[in-house]
Amino acid sequence: MITTKYVNYKQVLNLSGTHLILISIWCTLIAVLFYFFNWQWMTIPWVPVALIGTAEAFLVGFKNNQAYDRLWEARKIWGGIVNSSRSFASMVQAFDTKNEEIGVFELEDRKKRIIYRHIAWLYTFREQLLVPTEWEHISTENKFGNINLRRNRLIKAGFPDYGRAPIFLHKYLSEEEYDLKNDYKNFATYLISQQAKDINELKNIGAISDFNQMQLQTCLNEFYGFQGQAERIKKFPSPRQFASTAFVFNILFITLLPLGLVNEFAKLGDWGIWTSIPFCIIIGWIYIIMELVGDYSENPFAGLMFDVPMLSICRTIEIDLLQMTGETDLPDPIASKNGVIV
Repeated sequence: MITTKYVNYKQVLNLSGTHLILISIWCTLIAVLFYFFNWQWMTIPWVPVALIGTAEAFLVGFKNNQAYDRLWEARKIWGGIVNSSRSFASMVQAFDTKNEEIGVFELEDRKKRIIYRHIAWLYTFREQLLVPTEWEHISTENKFGNINLRRNRLIKAGFPDYGRAPIFLHKYLSEEEYDLKNDYKNFATYLISQQAKDINELKNIGAISDFNQMQLQTCLNEFYGFQGQAERIKKFPSPRQFASTAFVFNILFITLLPLGLVNEFAKLGDWGIWTSIPFCIIIGWIYIIMELVGDYSENPFAGLMFDVPMLSICRTIEIDLLQMTGETDLPDPIASKNGVIV
């Protein structure tokens, strides 16, 4: 997630620097051919170009609205996880046993194991959401895909905890549970099921009442719901018939843009031909930025700077839950680096 109030030039160039160079070359090439070789046959009237640009603006606007909805829904899901995690841990800590056969230390150990397993679930769930899908930018097998891989590596280098999920799991899970990690395709689902078993066992031994068990199970059901909602966004792409069409139309518009613009500026004289270059670059760049913003925002769990800051959210929940258990050796919150937080 970008944390600066305004997007700075480095972030803009990181996003669209290559596209800006390509647009500049194309617009300059058309102006050179028109001025030195007098290729007026290649120019087209401005009206059809303007019509295509108007249609593209509507299509890109629709695409960006849908992309924003996916991004904001993903953030609301993790916001719900924050609230439910605090509620879940506070109820676990509020256990009051009426069975004198259950020792205080045993009960405290059971409480801590449940809370620790929930922290492990957070990092497990985050790690699963970061697995690339074939339609995400980081999986694209071309030059731009390599660019996104480099962006991802820079993010990992800036945040040492980015790839330490196995370390966190080893810290918060027992050896037996940690060794089961590779046996389950969806380990996060397994962890919640284990939570339900432990809570049901507490009810069976009289550590908590049936009503308390029902409340805690409701929280676990909410976590299943949040997990399913996030997996839906991750596993179901923004419909490609909309996203791909907007991209193709954008390329078509930018290709035709200098052919129509240079002819209009040539009416001002020879100097107008060269003046068309910066205006052509600006107009084309604006359309490219609109396309890229929507294109990257539609995948909020892709491991890039446009993502929901899952690591930061997990760390916030981790600190809150550890404090509830009485821990004093707490990890530091995740701070933004170079205007980005993950």
